[in-house]
Amino acid sequence: MTLTPVLERIDADLNASLDRLMELLRIQSISTDPAYADQCEAAADWLVADLQSFGIAAEKRETPGHPMVVGHVPGDGPHVLFYGHYDVQPVDPLNLWHRDPFDPAIEDANGTRVIRGRGSSDDKGQLMTFVEACRAWQAVHGSLPCRITFFFEGEEETGSPSLVPFMKEFADELRCDLALICDTSMVAPGVPSIASQLRGMLKEEFTLIGPKMDLHSGHYGGTALNPLHAIADIVASFHDSTGRVAVEGFYEGVHPLPDELKRQWEGCGFDEDDYLGSVGMTKAHGEEGFSTLELQWARPTLEVNGLWGGYNGKGSKTVIPSEAHCKITCRLVGDMEPDHLRAAIRKHVEDRLPQDASVQWDNDVDGAKAAVMNIERPEFEAARQALSDEWDREAVFVGMGGSIPIAGLFKDILGMDAMLIGFAQDDDRIHSPNEKYNVESFHKGMRSWARVLEALSKK
Repeated sequence: MTLTPVLERIDADLNASLDRLMELLRIQSISTDPAYADQCEAAADWLVADLQSFGIAAEKRETPGHPMVVGHVPGDGPHVLFYGHYDVQPVDPLNLWHRDPFDPAIEDANGTRVIRGRGSSDDKGQLMTFVEACRAWQAVHGSLPCRITFFFEGEEETGSPSLVPFMKEFADELRCDLALICDTSMVAPGVPSIASQLRGMLKEEFTLIGPKMDLHSGHYGGTALNPLHAIADIVASFHDSTGRVAVEGFYEGVHPLPDELKRQWEGCGFDEDDYLGSVGMTKAHGEEGFSTLELQWARPTLEVNGLWGGYNGKGSKTVIPSEAHCKITCRLVGDMEPDHLRAAIRKHVEDRLPQDASVQWDNDVDGAKAAVMNIERPEFEAARQALSDEWDREAVFVGMGGSIPIAGLFKDILGMDAMLIGFAQDDDRIHSPNEKYNVESFHKGMRSWARVLEALSKK
């Protein structure tokens, strides 16, 4: 089966592919709002019918929440699973949209053709790049170059409560050689990217307790322990003067960045000034000795997300509060263990409690390890070359500062490595009003997946 006629078919059918995407975008599949449950069902039904329309054995599977869509393509050769999600974020505030978010249209945005509408980038547009690539292969050759399992969920934007039970129940059916995930972006315009590592997450929250009640600051000021003063000292102790986290044992499991990845990152087209300037900063303020991309993708963090206590209303209330509160999150890399890190942070805080203070930990928290892809597998280099050929630019293995839990779940539950390839842009405004997806991302995304499938079929 040759690739060239498949790419030609994708080019010739671009308008029809856009029309199908517009149909899917019109379905208001907001997963977090029960009022849109019927629309989530409709989106799942639409995807089932669309897959079936070009010969995929697909069906809707009910869950306690929104349904899954599962489809199978039998055949020889490597077996890959493609994952995407059909649910979308709410559209509020509606008044900030330039058009009805569920009335998608192709617009001109400063000379770039874009698909405007909720879900255009996250994740319906991305999902359909793969579906359309498969449709083209099927139309030209009557079959696909790989065995493929399609796996679409409808609760990604609400934390995927049904995902883990479903994956465990149907593990034997879903298990493949490799998982493909489309819910990512390119590191810079025109630079195709494969995510090689995702940071994990640890959440923690504590209350520092001092006096048994709020105190009059005239009667007790200067003599009583002030929990706000104490918690400020503890928070300040989390980092040293170079920005390095000062919690003992924090960096256990953190590994140096391989030279080849560092080379790719240095030449990937990332614009540091634009990245910082877009949020009103003039320099990176993190750990010294690392580039901005290293800080974002390859270094762990400890961030204070909330710090409060005492009186927060208008005017003044002269009290010494009895409690002060702090929320923190850590981004994890490499082989950092959430449970070990949690114990280290708690010890750091408890060792610094002043006399007459105690700490209460919120145990309704969670943590997840970083996901590190096995880019030594030959499929990764094959996909990287396929993307380079399509975009006429060296594709790069990149990191991601955030977390995509499904990648870790594929590894933990199904024992599968995941390859993350997406074509979104940083300015796609996902989760925000006026979300868009570049027509070029959609078109070349389809062509890219066609090339990747051919490359994987030979491994």
